[in-house]
Parts: sequence; C-alpha cells; structure tokens
Amino acid sequence: MAIRTRNTGFTLIELLVVLAVLGVLATIAVPVAEITVQRHKEAELRLALREIRIAIDGYKRAYDEGRVLRVLNASGYPKTLDVLVEGVEDMKDPKKAKIYFLRRMPADPMAVAAQPDTAATWGKRSYASDAVEPKEGEDVYDVYSRSTKMGLNGVPYSKW
Repeated sequence: MAIRTRNTGFTLIELLVVLAVLGVLATIAVPVAEITVQRHKEAELRLALREIRIAIDGYKRAYDEGRVLRVLNASGYPKTLDVLVEGVEDMKDPKKAKIYFLRRMPADPMAVAAQPDTAATWGKRSYASDAVEPKEGEDVYDVYSRSTKMGLNGVPYSKW
C-alpha cells in the first residue's frame, strides 16, 4: 500500500502575485495618506488664523470702547501677540480686572520646527505696513504663516 502525502503551502508564483498586489495598494495608499495629513494641517491653520484674528479684532474693539488704555498716536491694535494671552486691565472696571482675548497662543501648524514661543512661529503685519508685503512694526494688525509651501488649493500658506 502506497501512502500519498500532500504538500501544503504556497507556490512561488502565488507569493509573487500577492506581493505585487500589496505593492500596488501601497503605492495608492501612501499619497492618499499624505494628502489627508496635509488637509488636517490646513484645517488647523485655518482655525488658528481665525482664532488669532478674532482675538486681535476683540482687542481693537475693546480699545475703541475705552476698555484698554489709550495711547496717543496708537493704532489701537496690540503691541505683541503675547498681550492677547496675558490680558490687559479693563479701564472701565472699577476693580481693574483683566480682559483676556486668548487662552493660549496657537502655534503655526505649518512651521518647520516647533518653538517654545508659539507667537514666534507666526509672521506679523503691522497696521502701517502694506498688505502685499507685510512687515512687522509697532503693533500687530494681522498674522500669517511663514511657510513657503503651497496649499492644496494652489495658494501659498503665507497668503491665507
């Protein structure tokens, strides 16, 4: 009586086909994952810019209402971004309580390297500077990303 044994396992061709299929799937998945990460960072950038700009506008509104100490020949915008977090005395409050415009300063998600001072990650435009070529000055009128990269929409992050 002859006993037949059956060899179980995969052939070399089957293994190569599986590896080829996995390679194709990987080449599709990697760019999709990169775009997903970039979209997430862009959403963070939009949110951070909106938060800071709303805080700057709130500071200007408080200045115009006389709640922030008025200075002769000042634009009414904060001198630094840190003022928005540190707060200012409310001039209309008898107890001189502080007005806070931000809980924390968001960092620029497009910044190349993380810095301990998150306000330093942003480019700042003063009220007196031109919108086309923003420059820092005596106050902070607007903020922008210092990144030189291009967004998914074709607009550089520095122009957002």
